[in-house]
Amino acid sequence: MLWLSEILLQEHELVSFDQLLVSVKRRAGEGEMFFRIDVKPPFKDTPVDWEDRLEAAFSSAAR
Repeated sequence: MLWLSEILLQEHELVSFDQLLVSVKRRAGEGEMFFRIDVKPPFKDTPVDWEDRLEAAFSSAAR
């Protein structure tokens, strides 16, 4: 299971929400089956619909 907090801790070089989306898609493509959103991303450019966008990024790459 992939946790959002795990991505943020392991990839501390991420500086934007768009970079986070790329990372989520990459990890989903590497075979992660489940994704849990346990924290809000700390980026200034985090959009209002950030949860939906993260889930969509994970789901679209996991197919």
